[in-house]
Amino acid sequence: MNRRFLSIIVVAVLLMTTLFSGCSANQNNTSSNKNETSTVQKQDTKKSVTIKLGMWSSSPAETKIVNDQLAAFKQKYPNINVLAYAVITLGPFIWSMITSLRPTSEIDSLKINFNHLTLDNYKMIISQFPFLRWFANSLIVAIAVTIGNILFNILFNSMAGYALARINFAGRNLLFIIVLALMMVPGQVVMVPTYILLSKLGWVNTYWGLTIPFLTSSFGIFLMRQFFLSIPKEIEEAATIDGLSRFRIFLQIVLPLSKPALTTQFIFMFTGNWNSFLWPSLLTSSDNMYTLPVGLNSFYGQYYQFWNQVMAGAILLTLPMILIFLIFQKQFVKGISTTGLK
Repeated sequence: MNRRFLSIIVVAVLLMTTLFSGCSANQNNTSSNKNETSTVQKQDTKKSVTIKLGMWSSSPAETKIVNDQLAAFKQKYPNINVLAYAVITLGPFIWSMITSLRPTSEIDSLKINFNHLTLDNYKMIISQFPFLRWFANSLIVAIAVTIGNILFNILFNSMAGYALARINFAGRNLLFIIVLALMMVPGQVVMVPTYILLSKLGWVNTYWGLTIPFLTSSFGIFLMRQFFLSIPKEIEEAATIDGLSRFRIFLQIVLPLSKPALTTQFIFMFTGNWNSFLWPSLLTSSDNMYTLPVGLNSFYGQYYQFWNQVMAGAILLTLPMILIFLIFQKQFVKGISTTGLK
């Protein structure tokens, strides 16, 4: 084997030597003709229209033809970009859904047999594990935190946002910078001190510990301020002429107009707490207090790692988010467009 390999190397070296010697000979033969053809080459260079660099270059005429064809194709199929993006984004979700319906014996095969798709994975995770309890825990925490945020937003955050948006007072810009600075602090920084405080209060493995720390946030103040800036001042000026006080203007005119911002915060808070994993995994140690993301993560350690059942749990985890977005889609888009969150 070594002799054969050595002979191949020797033959390759000889071929390379012959090739380079032939190239040098050709170069010597053509060097004498350079002076004669230099003038002609300069003239040909001036006459050339396009210098093609590899297979990707083209003349201006060819480029125009290609651009016209692309423009005609986009005009004929105006939604082709959206369709391509939808395929890219929905592809993993569709694959996860199909995987959740496949039996364990076919989970490692790339070939999908649609005749063997079954709902046994969903039945197994619901019947053999406290899946419904995890689902209920996630629902309780998400709803409690969301409702608490909305109430605090109406009572306090909206007032602070309105003051930062409409009332001129000393230190207003400084206070807004502080609000932005609080938004930039990662939640992981205050997570350990919060856990120590809650452990001293006896709120570990309780709903109080999962909900109370997240009832208010600086994001609500920022969101409401941005929304109030989008409301025309003429509405408030007309109310002032009619004799309304500042507080009545806020309570009777401005606050009812803030429904899109409140809906946006509702969606943000619900989805964030529904998908929350790090804080519930730190605070809970009992199966009965696991939220759904923490319970699904326990499949990898305490139970097993069958991907079809993991995907079945992930699909059930995603369905409430899809339902909420479909219900509040118009309000969500309107809230995003009017609060400056672009």
